[in-house]
Amino acid sequence: MFPSNESTVRHILIVDDSAFEQRMLMDLLSEHPYRISVAFNGLQGYQLALANQPDLILLDVRMPNMDGYTACRLLKANPATRDIPVIFLSGADADEERIMGLSIGGVDYVSKPFSPGELAARIHVHLNLVQRPGAAAAVGQAADPDAVLVRAVKRLIADNLAALPNLAEIARSVGTYREKLSQVFREQTGMTVFAFIREERIRRGVQLLRESEIDVQDIALLIGFNNAGNFATAFRERIGVTPSAYRLSMQQHKKTPED
Repeated sequence: MFPSNESTVRHILIVDDSAFEQRMLMDLLSEHPYRISVAFNGLQGYQLALANQPDLILLDVRMPNMDGYTACRLLKANPATRDIPVIFLSGADADEERIMGLSIGGVDYVSKPFSPGELAARIHVHLNLVQRPGAAAAVGQAADPDAVLVRAVKRLIADNLAALPNLAEIARSVGTYREKLSQVFREQTGMTVFAFIREERIRRGVQLLRESEIDVQDIALLIGFNNAGNFATAFRERIGVTPSAYRLSMQQHKKTPED
């Protein structure tokens, strides 16, 4: 048994649609001083995390109603739950699955079947790495559900500018549907999802032009344009000059104080 540095028992939430997997995890964790709760899908797990403020979440990936990736996006978009460490547990061991889990906020990704000793050690490490506010304080930070949804969408868009899915898939990735997302996004931001995507691409383009020496063509591809010409057209419409002219003006501006 790992020694506990805490005066209170740490709370772990298991989110898995398999009763067999739940029981196996509960048997493993029963050997340690943890309090355990369980959920059978991502939505239930997200709701329990909001209500109970666990210290760590063991999150399966493939589940009905709401999968683990979607639940994690919502958890990380809500101030009340964003600091809860999430360890993904999945039978899918492909590199892209691991990268996805870590890129959306998971602190670890453990493949099934796992070594009980290794998983217990990883749980112990992540519990001791993160210092979280008390449950009452965290609940007080809980955001409006629509604001959480929009924040999750914004992060998804920012992380996938080069190859964004269609609007329906974006909506599914945050646990909603296209029409609801369009309505909520407009209410929360005053713009459509597509308008935000255009703004985010130009904003990122401006950043890369100012802070890097990446070719304009490569920047265009990195932020989701098919070619430099399309990027230049959209950039000129929004900023007033072409990307090349903008970069040149920034370079001249940096040199001015030295002249």
